Amino acid sequence: MTTYGELIKTEFPKLDDELFVYVDGIISGGADEFEDSDELYEAIGHVLEEVADEKTESEVRDVCDRILLILRPSSTEVKNEMRILNAPVNIASLAANIETVGEMKSIWMNQRDDGLKVDQRKLEKAEAKLQQKQDKRSGEPTKTVLAKPESASASQMVSKKDNKMDMKGTNRGLDIRIENFDIAYGDRVLLQGADMVMAFGRRYGLIGRNGLGKTTLLRMIAMGQLKIPSHISVLHVEQEVVGDDTPALESVLQCDLVRENLLQQEREITAKINSGHGDEELNSKLSEVYIQLQNIDADKAPARASVILAGLGFTADKQKRPTKEFSGGWRMRLALARALFSRPDLLLLDEPTNMLDMKAIIWLENYLQNWPTTLLVVSHDRNFLDTVPTDIFHLHTQRIDTYKGNYDNFIKIKTEKLKNQQREYEAQMAHRSHIQEFIDRFRYNANRASSVQSKIKMLEKLPELKPVEKETEVVLKFPDTEKLSPPILQLDEISFWYEKGKPIFEGVNLGATMESRICIVGDNGAGKTTLLKIVMGFLTPTKGARNVHRNLKFGYFSQHHVDQLEMKGCSVELLASEFPGRPTEEYRRQLGSFGVSGDLALQSIESLSGGQKSRVAFAKMCMALPNFLILDEPTNHLDIETIEALGKAINKFTGGIILVSHDERLIRMVCQELWVCGGGKIVAIEGGFDEYRKIIEKELEAVA
Repeated sequence: MTTYGELIKTEFPKLDDELFVYVDGIISGGADEFEDSDELYEAIGHVLEEVADEKTESEVRDVCDRILLILRPSSTEVKNEMRILNAPVNIASLAANIETVGEMKSIWMNQRDDGLKVDQRKLEKAEAKLQQKQDKRSGEPTKTVLAKPESASASQMVSKKDNKMDMKGTNRGLDIRIENFDIAYGDRVLLQGADMVMAFGRRYGLIGRNGLGKTTLLRMIAMGQLKIPSHISVLHVEQEVVGDDTPALESVLQCDLVRENLLQQEREITAKINSGHGDEELNSKLSEVYIQLQNIDADKAPARASVILAGLGFTADKQKRPTKEFSGGWRMRLALARALFSRPDLLLLDEPTNMLDMKAIIWLENYLQNWPTTLLVVSHDRNFLDTVPTDIFHLHTQRIDTYKGNYDNFIKIKTEKLKNQQREYEAQMAHRSHIQEFIDRFRYNANRASSVQSKIKMLEKLPELKPVEKETEVVLKFPDTEKLSPPILQLDEISFWYEKGKPIFEGVNLGATMESRICIVGDNGAGKTTLLKIVMGFLTPTKGARNVHRNLKFGYFSQHHVDQLEMKGCSVELLASEFPGRPTEEYRRQLGSFGVSGDLALQSIESLSGGQKSRVAFAKMCMALPNFLILDEPTNHLDIETIEALGKAINKFTGGIILVSHDERLIRMVCQELWVCGGGKIVAIEGGFDEYRKIIEKELEAVA
């Protein structure tokens, strides 16, 4: 019997291999994918007509009829096979009782059918080739679409069945499956054959080293380059709110489009009634609008929006201020507030704690534990990952592994998994060695020939295990310094305020030594950065005295230093321009001490991830050999492993350090003193970070 492939090749001899693979991929799903030959013609007819020579459209349709007859039994054969049942059959109950027998599986069991997949890359390649042929045929020049250098691209296998359901609007599930997808950035492959399955209502933490593609993955999902069901609403908090005259609270309320539309209808109908319209339908329409507003709890929306804004640090006064009066950081908080208020089916958050102070982080951790829809969050805050996620996605070696539980549970399972893999590998290597030793010993012994052959076959049948892949350890190293005799740094009765403004703080008495590990905490706007600038001499105190050792040399790291790096060149060129006249090996050695080595040091800074740029900024800061480090939010964009390495480097550093950070794990790891900014004062608290956390939680309880 002729197959449909033979029929196609016979009827269309000019169909090349690539286009045949494309056509075969569409047909191979089976006859059930097509209701009739017209639907089959719509799927492949445009391809066949391009290589059909003298064939007319009706002749191509006739070939589609014949293909469908090969795929599907004729109607008479179907009728002969029909049986009339004496009673209805409950398929669901039958499927529940069916058991798998040998290799046979029930057709009613849910299975992933890889045959019903469309390879997006092959599809695009075939369509591009077809377009070229059409252009050539019509006499128009062929248009070549060149991929932008250093741009991200994605492809995935899409279930044709799910695609049809989506197009028909019959898919209403809220679980998300992104299967067998690839992501590349320029020529570099970030993910290959990866799978992500997200159950509705669960909270997923996405972790992995800097530069592996976590942010790119979130953007691909948000932009629709990775396909998910169209009825699922997606919101990616990435850009700050545009500043205008809209009050902050109203800006959040405007996110609820349903409520806004109903309120607009209410205003319009009320205006018509008040203007003297005697239409009775207006009263009934107004009643319907009121019922709908009541059903969505519209009257409770302002209170809910206010609670979210208060949790993120917006006081009652700030909630009334227009958005244009807020800085970029506060507008990002406003964007987060709008997302939390909107409650999309899938919320994507990328490092949400970077823009928040400790109080707002603790509030967000508590709020997200009751998040009602699906959450996918990229974070490097260890405490946040222990508190919020119900599952962990681990991105590594171009794939994604899924773990149940929070980050702490992930570490335990991963560690045990690696130990088991290592034990299995070592056991097999020992077994292989034992067998090989027997083969080598009796290889030329005629009496043992059969035994040797048996051992050789046994060795060939053993599954080949690869050595356990271990991620390279991140090491950061600050320069060695010479001790300075005290006093090193002293602030006496310092007060500071800007012109015509109220004091930022008053009566500050602080001191630091070469052994200091001081962390400054407090709400945003409480004066932490101002204090750092006074310590370094960038600002002159309004009152009081600043005394520093004449040989004290500050190294200052700030997030804006990362943002202001020269993006055009590579890291080696950056150091050479800032510190000219030194050998290239010295620049590379300096970058290598902060994990920027090999080809990474020659890669354009623009193409580096946020964490990799931070490491370059660290290398630049330390090139001047400072002996006292001022680190303002150094963990932004650093991965967990690099934050751990930073903590170890701080503990080994022989100079003094003042740190501003909201990363609880780093604070606990390195800080010996805690200074709290707030209420116009800066005070040291006893009890360390635990005591500070208790103070914050009491304040949050009072607000709630």
